[in-house]
Amino acid sequence: MIRVVLVDDEPMVCAHLTDILSSAPDLDVVDTAHDGAAAVESVVRHRPHVVLMDLRMPGVDGLTAIERIACLPDPPAVVALTTFDADRYVLRALRAGAAGFLVKTTPPKDLIGLVRVAADGHTVLSPAATRRLVAAQAGEQAARDRALRRVRSLTERETEVLTGLGEGLSNARIAARLSLSEATVKSHVSRMLVKLEVENRTQAGLLAYDAGLVTR
Repeated sequence: MIRVVLVDDEPMVCAHLTDILSSAPDLDVVDTAHDGAAAVESVVRHRPHVVLMDLRMPGVDGLTAIERIACLPDPPAVVALTTFDADRYVLRALRAGAAGFLVKTTPPKDLIGLVRVAADGHTVLSPAATRRLVAAQAGEQAARDRALRRVRSLTERETEVLTGLGEGLSNARIAARLSLSEATVKSHVSRMLVKLEVENRTQAGLLAYDAGLVTR
């Protein structure tokens, strides 16, 4: 069973999401929380595989909760919940350690599937939506300069793999593009995450955008 914690300051939203996720035989909503502080406590208590986290809450907000959860031993996948996919707050959540984001109006069947994807350790992210988010932050030259300095530590092949991550490609698609095995691509990704000092491939992909490796 995939254990899920739902976090939203609107009880009706939690009830709606619980009904959807509970309809799947392999998903178990083990708890709901209505602010960031309660969310962190719930994660410590229930050890979920996935947390669906609203970002805009009174008191301790979702962004702060994501940062705190990311510091826990063996943290769960945290997926940010948002009302629209161009929300700049989402980009901050991804940089804080979220494994992706979902719009609250995601159809029930898609929502169930994406929770499974997150539980498997994959990114829950729309490349097109990510491009819109990053475009909204265009002009931050200082951020780009920092990203470029970090990317310069990579080998040419690692840079090519990073570009693929920025384009939202899977390991299999990157392997096909570069004529490598999936195992080799996975090794490149692992070394690259250490060099770039990022937590996951989502943050690495965002760094590719910041550095200008992905332009479309």
